[in-house]
Amino acid sequence: MLENFNVLLGVSGGIACYKSCEIVSRLKKLGAGVDVIMTAHATEFVSPLTFETLSARPVVSDMFSRERQWEVEHIALAKKADICIIAPATANIIAKLAEGIADDMLSTTYLALKCPIIIAPAMNTNMYCNPTVRDNLAKLKDKGVIIIDSIEGRLACGDSGKGKMAEPVDIVAKAVETLLPKRDYEGKRVLVTAGATRENIDGVRFITNRSSGKMGVEIAKSAAKRGAEVILVKGLTQVEIPSYITRVVSVESTAQMYDAVMENYKDCDVIIKAAAPSDYRPVEAISQKLKGEEITLKLTKNPDIAKAVGEFKGERKLVVFCAETQELMSSAKVKLKSKNADMVVANDVTAEGAGFDVDTNIVTILKRDGSEISYPKMSKSEVAGVILDEALK
Repeated sequence: MLENFNVLLGVSGGIACYKSCEIVSRLKKLGAGVDVIMTAHATEFVSPLTFETLSARPVVSDMFSRERQWEVEHIALAKKADICIIAPATANIIAKLAEGIADDMLSTTYLALKCPIIIAPAMNTNMYCNPTVRDNLAKLKDKGVIIIDSIEGRLACGDSGKGKMAEPVDIVAKAVETLLPKRDYEGKRVLVTAGATRENIDGVRFITNRSSGKMGVEIAKSAAKRGAEVILVKGLTQVEIPSYITRVVSVESTAQMYDAVMENYKDCDVIIKAAAPSDYRPVEAISQKLKGEEITLKLTKNPDIAKAVGEFKGERKLVVFCAETQELMSSAKVKLKSKNADMVVANDVTAEGAGFDVDTNIVTILKRDGSEISYPKMSKSEVAGVILDEALK
């Protein structure tokens, strides 16, 4: 179920550490990869060797350890994680996270995370009810952190009341629910294009554009997580392609992207054209470097990939993008008709927080039935989810 996911488990220093061993075990049985960060106090309750044996990966606790190959480890672990679980989360670590204090590996890594975060508090009931702790949990919740409330019971100190860490089975279930919110693309095949293409001018120069490929890759990731078999046709991209996207066709020029799309689209249910292929190419590409005071470059039109798919798509869904600097909506309506698309995702690339090489986007979706839906600024991951939702309607 979780074969394509990496979970980062943060373990802070409380007696509930022993229950975190079961969290690792359950995640591994579901197929997830698990990395564990322990605070120094956590290692006093459970040996790192226990978590290393269960996870089959080294445990990280010391920010300055030189035992392994050098890398900026807190950044590497943060980038690798699809979700982070901090269990148990003591009052101390909760306070650090709420205030942005970074003085150990766990709190430092937390600040570098971009994935969903789940926190399972565990502490004495009087501590748990303390207004400061309640305020800190509220701050984290306001920042989008998922809080799995403590449960009532007899605590290790002998007191009874709320403060026990939630059961591992419930924590893992919440992680699964967060990672796999929908499987509505199960059995479907989705082709996504991403990134820019480039057209060679001479032996060292080429024409391209500012597309980073972030939007297209987020769509491919979201479709795969929702159960689709994904074919990703990518040009130049500035983002890592996760290993669970197993069918990746790398191209350079628009002509190559055209060939790859036309070769693969017939087997797909949905085609999403999120790439930014170059519209023009030099009539003649020179193998050597051009020199001279003035150079005249003659360009010719590249094949229109979206239009070609639209002519032959049949019952397949075709989603195209319209990235403009002016007259956005009129251009999007023209593209919807001229490409025979089912849906156009329109965005003004000059707007702050939208367009190329940023992690957010602001889009309006136009459909063949005449409907238009405008969305506020969202992460490209959220936009990907919206696009896939609308493509199914």
